[in-house]
Amino acid sequence: MKIIFPEYDNGIIQAALQESDITAVKADNLEDACAKLKAGQADALIAGIDYTTREVVLACKNYLGMKGETFSSCFLLLPPENTNSPTSRPYILADAGVTKNPTAAQLKDIILQTADSARKLLKEEPKIAVLSFSTKGSAKDDSIDKIHASLSLVKQQAPDLIIDSELQLDAAINPEIAKKKCPDSPLKGEANVLIVPDLNSGNILYKAFEQLGGYTAAGPLLQGFNFPASDLSRGSTKEDVLLVINSLKRLSKA
Repeated sequence: MKIIFPEYDNGIIQAALQESDITAVKADNLEDACAKLKAGQADALIAGIDYTTREVVLACKNYLGMKGETFSSCFLLLPPENTNSPTSRPYILADAGVTKNPTAAQLKDIILQTADSARKLLKEEPKIAVLSFSTKGSAKDDSIDKIHASLSLVKQQAPDLIIDSELQLDAAINPEIAKKKCPDSPLKGEANVLIVPDLNSGNILYKAFEQLGGYTAAGPLLQGFNFPASDLSRGSTKEDVLLVINSLKRLSKA
């Protein structure tokens, strides 16, 4: 696999490449990277060590093009080793990196994009929970109305998708709690894809997985563009870059 790096000379990128089997392609800047990617000189793009999220996303939008009307991102969250917790499993979380406050239509697109990513990243069928501070009508709010509207749109386009909303996190991922709060949920407390209602909750949640739960986060992996791409955190480590490389390997496969 060939991955293009506009920050090829960065020390962290170089350290990661020494431990990876990919072919790295050098680019002068984001525009050059996108042009080479479109020309078939690479299979995917990794940027963000020295660029802001805004710069990376705008370059992808302007030069790579979009598949539809919405772009988003997801994280692959990998659990710590040697844990017997019933909630310890890999998760896909979206959107925790790009879309601040999606509309119902955008949330629908994010769900469908993330379902496709989850199939490739997890190599199993996605079980999607659309998260909220409420479970099954325990509260009323405009944000919950938006979630229900998005779910209705999703079911029109993907009626066979295993999905449920609105769910609190514990009801989505813990089978015992699910029995009490949402016994009729098709997820049965075994969600492996978590969709958040806005960027605030997404950013807080993925960092809580990392800092409190000992999880490792790969991403953000960009969604909705014509080519696989990732916007690394500017605080990324060599290990983070290697995780993103391996994730893009999976996402680039048909």
